[in-house]
Amino acid sequence: MLPENHAQRRELNDEVHARPAGALRAPSRISYLAMLSPAEARDDEWRRVRELAASRGVRAPVERVNHFSAELGGFLLRFERHSEFARYMFVLSGAGPDPFEPSALSAVPGEFVAGLPGRVIVAAHGALLASAADEPDYEGISKRWFGGEVLIGAKVGDEAAVALTDFRIRADGFSRFVVLDRNTSERQAGRIVQRVLEIDTYRMMALLALPLARDLAPFFADCERELAQVTTVLESAAHGDEAALLERLTRLEGQIEGRKAASDYRFSAAAAYHDLVQRRIGELRERRILGLQPFGEFTERRLAPAMNTCRTAAARQEALSQRVARANHLLATRVDITRERQNQQLLESMNRRGKAQLKLQQTVEGLSVAAITYYIVGLIGHVAGGLDALGYRLAPELVMGLSIPLVAGLAAYGMHRIRHAISVKMG
Repeated sequence: MLPENHAQRRELNDEVHARPAGALRAPSRISYLAMLSPAEARDDEWRRVRELAASRGVRAPVERVNHFSAELGGFLLRFERHSEFARYMFVLSGAGPDPFEPSALSAVPGEFVAGLPGRVIVAAHGALLASAADEPDYEGISKRWFGGEVLIGAKVGDEAAVALTDFRIRADGFSRFVVLDRNTSERQAGRIVQRVLEIDTYRMMALLALPLARDLAPFFADCERELAQVTTVLESAAHGDEAALLERLTRLEGQIEGRKAASDYRFSAAAAYHDLVQRRIGELRERRILGLQPFGEFTERRLAPAMNTCRTAAARQEALSQRVARANHLLATRVDITRERQNQQLLESMNRRGKAQLKLQQTVEGLSVAAITYYIVGLIGHVAGGLDALGYRLAPELVMGLSIPLVAGLAAYGMHRIRHAISVKMG
């Protein structure tokens, strides 16, 4: 018997089996939809899939899942949920002279398709066809099925199939692709079709960051201009200008950080999707067809510049954020130095006032000793006068004169002890 399993052991193990490509047999018609939808739509998506399955007598799991595949009375449905989008693939066996008419989507209830949550990011009709010819007529394929457009394609799967598309959206809102099966297994054909669809999907998801990068360019220019003005003024600013400069910098930093928080995820996601496109192209194991651009070359020429624009925008945004932070730190340091200088001046002023108070206190102490001596000597004189009246023969004036030094010394010593005790207590 094994010890207790980790709580996520089975889930982590089954992750490598998630979203299997499934088997496809030529000829087949494929319709594909990728819907960009928020996380809040996941329950609605799964509810609609379950209702469609139930209407065809198929029981789907009650709990929401990220992958579902089933034969639904005449067509195959494959549903996949990703972080930002959901994919729906519909497959019909067989194909006529025109593999795109009717499409696989024609077998799906219209209310199901119309009610799908989210917005369409990719819509495609495809065909998996058996190919008897060693070298198909690519010009004829372009004219018959792609309106004469320039084809993108290559021999894939170690030349076991040929994948063709033009990456164009037609009047019906769908793009098209064809996979010519030369010598593939059903599983291999399914993987090739899935990779072609994933290349198109991840390409579009990566490009979502391009409009954002373009929109941010004027904002970056304005921020850089404002930052240059602030730093120029900062070099010769007077002490009274620092508060206004600090307010401008703080406002600028807040604007940049706000845009950065809103765009960081999109730029990071674009880089991840671009990496997935390159991986899927690599998995196709392309071999060039004379006269056609392969997927890798087309993507490198079209997608790579867009991704470079996004990377440049992200780097420019990060650099601008750091520059504003440095300027803000520099201005804050200058304000601190000004504040310390003011504090130093205040301390010097307090020190001067303290010295003046000390001198005044010493003067008051001298006067206090004199006053104390005067009153005590007066008391001594009264005592001496009283004793003289009693017959003790004392000269009051002489006694008072002789007591003055003694009384003054004791008074001065007492004041000194009091001042010393106060100094010790105050530290």
